[in-house]
Amino acid sequence: MSGRGRALAQVDKTGGKTGMPGPAGGWRDAAGAADDAMDGGAQQSGLREPPGVGGTEQEGDAGEGPPATDLRRSQPLFIQGSSRPPVEEEPRASSLPCIPNPFPELCSPSNSPILSSLPQGPPREGTCHLVKVFSEDGSCRSLEVSAGTTARQLCEMLVQRTHALHDHSWALVELHQHLALERCLEDHESVVEVQSAWPLGADSRFVFRKNFAKYELFKSNAQSLFPEVMVSSCLEANKSMAHSELIQNFLNSGSCPEVQGFLQLREAGRKVWKRFYFSLRRSGLYYSTKGTSKDPRHLQYFADLTESNIYYVTQGKKHYGTPTEFGFCIKPYKVRSGTKGLKLLCSEDEQSRTCWMAAFRLFKYGMQLYRNYQQAQARLSQPPWIGPTALRSVSDNALVAMDFSGCTGRVIENPSEVLTAALEEAQAWRKKTTHRYSLPAACQTSPLSAAIHRTQPWFHGRISREDTQQLIGRQGLVDGVFLVRESQRNPKGFVLSLCHLQKVKHYLILPSEEEGRLYFTMDDGQTRFADLIQLVEFHQINRGILPCKLRHYCTCVAL
Repeated sequence: MSGRGRALAQVDKTGGKTGMPGPAGGWRDAAGAADDAMDGGAQQSGLREPPGVGGTEQEGDAGEGPPATDLRRSQPLFIQGSSRPPVEEEPRASSLPCIPNPFPELCSPSNSPILSSLPQGPPREGTCHLVKVFSEDGSCRSLEVSAGTTARQLCEMLVQRTHALHDHSWALVELHQHLALERCLEDHESVVEVQSAWPLGADSRFVFRKNFAKYELFKSNAQSLFPEVMVSSCLEANKSMAHSELIQNFLNSGSCPEVQGFLQLREAGRKVWKRFYFSLRRSGLYYSTKGTSKDPRHLQYFADLTESNIYYVTQGKKHYGTPTEFGFCIKPYKVRSGTKGLKLLCSEDEQSRTCWMAAFRLFKYGMQLYRNYQQAQARLSQPPWIGPTALRSVSDNALVAMDFSGCTGRVIENPSEVLTAALEEAQAWRKKTTHRYSLPAACQTSPLSAAIHRTQPWFHGRISREDTQQLIGRQGLVDGVFLVRESQRNPKGFVLSLCHLQKVKHYLILPSEEEGRLYFTMDDGQTRFADLIQLVEFHQINRGILPCKLRHYCTCVAL
């Protein structure tokens, strides 16, 4: 007998022996015996079923067993399970009429939107879960993922499905709109585990967007994230080391420097904010009850960061009355809904908040952050759409100069003639490029050439100044993050919005006409560009009048 046959035979044998032996060698289950005992008791006490309830079925089944009136509590009941279909079970005798349930959706977990969404414990491995992800334009996509799917794996899946440019700046953001809190998930975090911790009925969601600041910790300018005034205690303990060297040593070891500074704290249960001197040490986050004193007698333990998540507060003044717009929140794992239990803090500027958030990430995850960055760099060097076989590229050394002026082509062997041919070809390409970027006459400007910038991912149309600053802030206040938009004050102009030193600056782009030709400029005509694409490409290579080059463009993808 095959393995499959043996398995089926074993299942049949086991399934057939579940119950109690009957006198005729048949089998009956325990539930059936209990029902029969109840039926017998009801008959003996004189209770009868209402007319019309089970009467027809009893008459039809009279020949299959002993009469119901002869049943006694001590007598067995013969059941022939194979003589009737399992769906036609005899209903239990009851002294009350059957009342239909008016709310079946509240009692059936499969049909109830409430009971079916109740957490059933930790997510199981191997089972599929539904995750809905939103983009910044409000569109969404539902994906089926396993319990172990990480945030990085889900981002790569969305990049492939949306045909977006693959890089490690894509991120999955956890957003609680009812609390005005958001945070960027780390690459190794489980998406299903994070989603299972959300409260029922809350307006929580995942958002797929760029985050250029995610790995700025491990870039060459990492010391700018930790100002000297906020790591002064570490500098005093290591006087022989420079500031940049000290910070780099901490990052290489996967540890966090001791950070201290003033923060505004909202008192529990009140809307009052007080200023305290906070200190992040190896044992946790503390605040001083006496000025800037670091005496252990004056240090009060504040929060356990290993059992909490750190969120940005997006609309602090509206929801919590924060003194500034640079608020953040420590949310313990045990706090599932509501504002009770949230530890709300507020810094004086964006640089201070960025320092605290970077320190919290290092304190909680340590070396895991650097491993995430290394894995992201490795994936970037070998994109997933490139197969294992490396693509062959044509080298300049493999090119041969040839002359096709005659009837048949010939190889040019004279080096001077080769140089002349190369110069002639370069001049020909220069003419083509000049013709492409030539400034068209006003009468010859077509609607397609005038609106070609609208197809670029860095162009965001007519959005306000405030929305621009929020968009760049959400995607990371990193030097070189930019976008181009239409000007609200000048109907014919455009604006280049650029982030530098964690501040967003705006540069007006004006169209101008000279000798019937249209061009764009940002410096009163000293530097002219045929279109906005040429302007952006120029400043991606040259700084020009800008404080830094254009590095990362803000973009939104439609899911």
